[in-house]
Amino acid sequence: MEFIYEYGLFLAQAVTFVAAVLILVAGLVSLGHRHRVDQHEGHIEIRDLNEKYRHISEAIHDVVDDHKIVKEKRKAAKKEEKAKAKSAKKKLKKDTGTPAEDRRKRLYVLHFDGDIRASATANLREEISAIIPQIVTGDEVLVTVESAGGMVHSYGLAASQLQRIKSAGVPLIIAVDKVAASGGYMMACVGNRIIAAPFAVIGSIGVLAQLPNFHRLLKKHDIDFELFTAGEYKRTVTMFGENTDKGREKFAEELEETHGLFKEFVSSNRPALDIARVATGEIWYGRKALEVGLVDELQTSDAFVQGRLADWDVFEVKFVFKKNWQQKLGLAAEGALEKTFLRIWQRAMERSTP
Repeated sequence: MEFIYEYGLFLAQAVTFVAAVLILVAGLVSLGHRHRVDQHEGHIEIRDLNEKYRHISEAIHDVVDDHKIVKEKRKAAKKEEKAKAKSAKKKLKKDTGTPAEDRRKRLYVLHFDGDIRASATANLREEISAIIPQIVTGDEVLVTVESAGGMVHSYGLAASQLQRIKSAGVPLIIAVDKVAASGGYMMACVGNRIIAAPFAVIGSIGVLAQLPNFHRLLKKHDIDFELFTAGEYKRTVTMFGENTDKGREKFAEELEETHGLFKEFVSSNRPALDIARVATGEIWYGRKALEVGLVDELQTSDAFVQGRLADWDVFEVKFVFKKNWQQKLGLAAEGALEKTFLRIWQRAMERSTP
């Protein structure tokens, strides 16, 4: 009984706190609509990954190696780096037949972490716009994609942003470390080359739509729902009205049409792929995805970047939107809510243990 009492007290505290936070957040959102900051204010952040891993390596050598040996290694490394840079410059001139800048080839690394609305597309757009003017022949772009899919039009736009890189004549490598399914694969297939971790989730070339229908519940409680439309198929199925067989058939027809467009898009970007074999809505893990042709190589993004560090200049590019004070306060409230919930739970557990 004491445990039930403690748990009930914990639940009441948690519900009260959550309700208070929701009221606060609603107020902030309402205020944010009245004092909106331009969404497109932000800045580009660029990190030199060669420098990052060089510092890591030096830190390790400082601890594990003799001081004199460390100094000799650093001198040798600098000499070797200069020689490689000179050699890379000559090779670039030879390969392109045009005067090359006094630099090594560059790899630009971008990251796309997708949600159902593909919200990261706004960042991706700015990042691509920033790097395209800087690219010369021989450079490449690596985009890590992590997404289980979402809205068709949102991921269609995200894929179109990646297409800008290819249209500029720049080799595009897509890396999938965890998941690129449905809309995520719509993006991935744009790449000239797709690499994936052995257990990454790939595929799901299909279209899904689902919604609850409360018509019988409303009818049971004598609640009428009125829906007025102009146009036979303005609304095919609804959440509250009575759905008809004709409406369901039309909705299914629209899903099939969207699926057909999805298959055409994948086929146009990967013509060697047996689209009938893979466009069933199924998913494959990395190794199987390689067998059916959905990816080109089993490799993580880390391994790919690591392989470029010796001879290339590697830069990680990230666009960060400026957050207004309402957004910052909302994030702070979210963190406080999580900590408080955890603290209340721990207290309840401590009181209930013998």
